[in-house]
Amino acid sequence: MLPKEMIRRVFCIGRNYRLHAQELNNALPEKPVVFLKPKESVFFEGTDIIHPGCGRDLQHESEWVVRIGKEGVFKEGESVEDWIDSMTLGLDLTLRDLQNELKKKGLPWEKSKAFDQSAPLGDFVPFNPSSPLRDISFTCHVNDRLRQTGNTNFMIFPTETCLTEISRYWRLLPGDIVFTGTPEGVGSLFPGDRITIASPSIGVFCWRIR
Repeated sequence: MLPKEMIRRVFCIGRNYRLHAQELNNALPEKPVVFLKPKESVFFEGTDIIHPGCGRDLQHESEWVVRIGKEGVFKEGESVEDWIDSMTLGLDLTLRDLQNELKKKGLPWEKSKAFDQSAPLGDFVPFNPSSPLRDISFTCHVNDRLRQTGNTNFMIFPTETCLTEISRYWRLLPGDIVFTGTPEGVGSLFPGDRITIASPSIGVFCWRIR
């Protein structure tokens, strides 16, 4: 397990799967949508997800997550494999009712996306530079029922495009992590639910909701 102290910043890419954008009636972005969560929102297996009281509709968004291993500005055309030192799966937990209210008012999303315990993470595994970045599959089950099936091949913006966009505004640092977006099938979570995210190349990770 990677200690939380080794995580520096938490970048997230929104609307990076076409069918997910469509299921929420969102326009397809012309460039990566980037937002941040505080690193304090991160936690690992062994801790339950507490349904927050600041919203009613807590929804799961399962995602492939990468960790940056060096400092610098990523430039288009570089090999993204040289920048990633490990990877895992994570959940971008979202208070959908609150997010919809904020969007209608043209306000930032942080209250609906960056609350305490909004970024559960699985254990990081070392990244193999020979791994095909565009063929990493993952699933999300709730109470043993399949909710989401994803593959990085279906991302609108590949990893290198995401890092290029992030680097326009922030110099990348070792320990930065990037949530790369969620596929379609997001849904609500309730106290008593068990959520499991899994990938053949990464592992299986599970949390209870209370």
